[in-house]
Amino acid sequence: MTTATTTQIFDLEKWTAQLPELSKRYQGAKPYPHIVLENFLNPAVLDKCIAEFDRLNETNGWINYKHYNEDKRGLNKIDLLPDTIRETIHELNSPEFLEWLSGITGIKGLRKDEGLEGGGIHQSTRGGFLNIHADFTVHPHHRHWQRRVNVLVYLNRDWREEWGGKLELWDRKMKACEESVLPVYNRCVIFNTDADSYHGHPLPMTCPEGTFRRSIALYYYTEEANPYRRATFYQARPGDGSNKLLVKLDNALVSAYTA
Repeated sequence: MTTATTTQIFDLEKWTAQLPELSKRYQGAKPYPHIVLENFLNPAVLDKCIAEFDRLNETNGWINYKHYNEDKRGLNKIDLLPDTIRETIHELNSPEFLEWLSGITGIKGLRKDEGLEGGGIHQSTRGGFLNIHADFTVHPHHRHWQRRVNVLVYLNRDWREEWGGKLELWDRKMKACEESVLPVYNRCVIFNTDADSYHGHPLPMTCPEGTFRRSIALYYYTEEANPYRRATFYQARPGDGSNKLLVKLDNALVSAYTA
């Protein structure tokens, strides 16, 4: 797959050749369908995305997701994104990529979100975190769009394990973390966004101030006659003690804000 600049971003031929194996891994994964893929995009393109990210810190349009359950920033205005980041997002929203994504997930009729609601690009720094949660289930501006799949591509060179920031995938009953994924450079995580697909990186990161955990985050939908509707739903982990009440209170605030 190419852009107007003829630079290949996503190697469709390479990843399509692996679809039978990848779809089997994805659909049989625990605690819910997901997969972790290495060297996902053209590294030369990803390096340009990182350089553009570095120049974006003072750009207007950032959304500050800062409340009891979350501390990060996001930018989802496509016209404010630099060229390479924008082209990469367009590539991952192309019909060819959507067909490939349907092949790996087994979900037919996937559609992109041109408005990048809740997605686009994300970053957090020292102290940043995202409590365990299941994502909002219906697009806020398209009431028949059921959210089905997340695609996260990490842009973090030389990320150290001791800094934290691992994406944790929890079982559907919130008893245990079943997989944790370090957000390293050019690693992609794809997973179903069901009502109980619990995930997050709940421990405040200890990276140096000014070092960022960055990702491209894209969400995909199917059109349904009667979708299940719920706001982002945070969950306390076993052992969180008195924090459970604050998690529940913040859930109520988020639900009221997004209603």
